[in-house]
Amino acid sequence: MAASLGIRGRVIVLALVPAAIIGVLLLFQLITAKIDDLDQSLRTRAAAIVRQLAPAAEYGVASGNLEVLQTLLEKAAIEPDIRGVAVFAEDGLRLAQVGQGTWRDPLLARPPADRIQQAEYRDRLVYFAPITRTEVAVDDFELFDGGAARPNGATRLLGWVALEVSRNATIRSQRDAIVRSLAILLAGLGVSLYLAWRIGRQITRPILALTHTVSRIGEGHFGERVPQSGQAELGRLQHGVNRMAAHLQAMQDQMQERIDQATARLIYQASHDALTGLINRREFEQRLERALLSAQQQGREHVLCYMDLDQFKVINDTCGHAAGDELLRQLALLLRDNLRERDTLARLGGDEFALLLENCSIADALEVADTFRADVQRYRFKWEDRIFSVGMSVGVVAITRDSGTTASLMSAADAACYVAKGRGRNQIHLYESRDHELARHRGEMQWVTRIQRALEERRLRLSWQEIRRTDGTPEASRHVELLLRMVDDDGSEILPMAFIPAAERYSIMPALDRWVIEETLRVCNRYLAARREIRCLFAINLSGASLKDPEFRRMLLTCLEDNPVLGPHLCFEITETAAIGNLSVVNDFIDAMRGFGCSFALDDFGSGLSSFTYLKNLKVDYLKIDGAFVRDITSNPIDRSMVEAIHHIGKQMGLKTVAEYVETPQTLALLREIGVDYVQGNGVHPPEPLEVLCGKD
Repeated sequence: MAASLGIRGRVIVLALVPAAIIGVLLLFQLITAKIDDLDQSLRTRAAAIVRQLAPAAEYGVASGNLEVLQTLLEKAAIEPDIRGVAVFAEDGLRLAQVGQGTWRDPLLARPPADRIQQAEYRDRLVYFAPITRTEVAVDDFELFDGGAARPNGATRLLGWVALEVSRNATIRSQRDAIVRSLAILLAGLGVSLYLAWRIGRQITRPILALTHTVSRIGEGHFGERVPQSGQAELGRLQHGVNRMAAHLQAMQDQMQERIDQATARLIYQASHDALTGLINRREFEQRLERALLSAQQQGREHVLCYMDLDQFKVINDTCGHAAGDELLRQLALLLRDNLRERDTLARLGGDEFALLLENCSIADALEVADTFRADVQRYRFKWEDRIFSVGMSVGVVAITRDSGTTASLMSAADAACYVAKGRGRNQIHLYESRDHELARHRGEMQWVTRIQRALEERRLRLSWQEIRRTDGTPEASRHVELLLRMVDDDGSEILPMAFIPAAERYSIMPALDRWVIEETLRVCNRYLAARREIRCLFAINLSGASLKDPEFRRMLLTCLEDNPVLGPHLCFEITETAAIGNLSVVNDFIDAMRGFGCSFALDDFGSGLSSFTYLKNLKVDYLKIDGAFVRDITSNPIDRSMVEAIHHIGKQMGLKTVAEYVETPQTLALLREIGVDYVQGNGVHPPEPLEVLCGKD
């Protein structure tokens, strides 16, 4: 309970409790003394009355004069406390009575004859006083001897006087005394309470003010102050609290200012690109949504331009990301100078920008887009001692009532930009729904969804095609290339050339290559577990995207570390284009894989412009001649010359040559004549499902 009292309540209780205890003790003492006095007064008075009545009644009892006794008793019964008085003879006979006393027969009660007897009851007191007769004897002879006469008295009992006194008046007096005392006590306590309240208020008012102020400060109201009315310690405490509040308020103001600045920065960062200062994709799509809504509801015409830098990757790869970031910053400043007040330029990510031209026709938009393109084309970027030129491909799409959603607008603009890049880069392409190139792009987008579903639903398969010696000589080791297939919804097989281009453009190749690696290792383990006498070398195609992906390379290294026995059974085929674009990465990868006994083949050799220049820098074991030269070798002398040259260079470098796309016996015979080491194609061995490989000898 004490814990629930406030400081004022505690002060009041502290002041009131001692006064209450002292008051109660004093009251108890006074009441007890008063009660004792009243009771003792009643007893004394009753004893005095009965003591006086006894000798007064002697004559009436001795003479038998009852009237005298009756008169005497009536006079004695005048006192209000006397309920009754009576006189009894020696033999117990009641001689006279006044009032309604209830006495026992004196003979039965046997009161003493020499003193007053008192009987005490709850509501009354009963007294018996003996009535005696005193006789005096005189010796007459002594008078004659010259001496004085001497009485010789003898006492004889004549009866008793009985007195009954009511205690009700005394009890009432006691009650009145108690009530008065309690009233006095309550009045005293009330006065004490009032004084304690006044004192407590004076004492606790500044403390309560401090408590209120501290509580308000704790709630964050740092402007709250306590009046400085106290002295000594209390005054110093008030001053300290005010100083603390002032310090906290100053800190809060500083913190709030920082919070406001941080909030403003966060709001800005949430809607702007940190590198260029342009708005970001999220904010741009919101503005595009508003523009689309105005076009649909108010019939306004707007234009969306999707812009992608050309040759940006060359600068990034050659000079590093710092150079690429600086180029983006400079181009953002360049493009921003051509904006109208209502135009919105945004960086969507990477080297992709978007431009929203509000209340603009297609013709005007094409002029603006061409201005942007021309400015970027004329711009020269200097980094250290190098100077670069870049271009920009632009996709343009009109925003009208029938534009659909913002997602469809962005997709259409991206597709138009893709077509502009496909037409030779640094071009502008206007989106049209019946555009054949756009239809092809959309087809690739559909392939992305189908590839992802095939991965999720495990609808990918591997086939195998054997690579044989040109002269037909059997080898102790079988050499096979693993070919990827996709199973369509109807169960038919889809060849890789249908979906690989889309997978390469939209960065799905690492996922496909990961699946191929895992499946190949499973099959290789199965083949080795069968303890075949014929050794098998599995050729696996790797894309350039997978080679550039550090996570993919780590995954492959981990797999071979867990299964080192599989290394000598793996041959990785890398396309010439992927190898030339990532020469240092490819060579590091080859060195790491050779540590596990793996071999390598350079696929589609001859398709590039600098094939022979880069060949001496690649550490490969097999040189696979591009099938475009092999297919028409019997009818095209130039193709034959190319095959002969590639084979000759390969021999000079100690590489084994493989001719692809061998479809006819004539082609096989001519390749045997040239001296190519290995051949591969449907004319040599048509692809078969991988499941049958382990069943073959």
